Amino acid sequence: MQIMTETSIDFASAREAMINSQLRTSGVNAGWVLARMRDVPRETFVPASARVAAYGDRAVRLEDERFLAAPVFYGTLLQEARPVASDRVLIVSCAPDYLAELVRPLVAELRTLTPEEALQPPESSQDATLLLIDGAAEEVPAALVARLAPDGRAAGGIIRSGVQRLATGRVVGDELVWQAVIEMGIPRLTAFDAPRSWRF
Repeated sequence: MQIMTETSIDFASAREAMINSQLRTSGVNAGWVLARMRDVPRETFVPASARVAAYGDRAVRLEDERFLAAPVFYGTLLQEARPVASDRVLIVSCAPDYLAELVRPLVAELRTLTPEEALQPPESSQDATLLLIDGAAEEVPAALVARLAPDGRAAGGIIRSGVQRLATGRVVGDELVWQAVIEMGIPRLTAFDAPRSWRF
């Protein structure tokens, strides 16, 4: 049996296999999405010890209990979010570099926040037109919604009744209203867990 090592992997071929066996088969077929997923070397965003698993169909554990979500999450996220050249994008992520690299050439402006930073009220009025949440949230804090423009859009993971779904959202008044797209495994953002209450 041959043991795979980092030096024995053709990462360009692995990216192509990811596109054909994971993204296309999951309905991610937008040419611009596939081009970004093909161009960004996912293996450079994980620890050296995890590079052999960079193109697997599941999340990759990073340091400090962080995760890089599965490729199909990012492909579906981009396809559903539909970023445009005029967008001012805000990414909330525990490990934002990969998603930021996918999105940066597509938009006018890009900023990133950790989930903990997103819990803090913005220091001034914000005007992000697109929010991307890299993970699954039970609740999106009001302080984060306040960073969006009045007609802002969103895409990311949500958790409803314990089920993780990729969803898209739109600012309506002071709230971010979500529409579920598809169930999928998405790393949980524990900073966005809903307060627990006693039940009898």
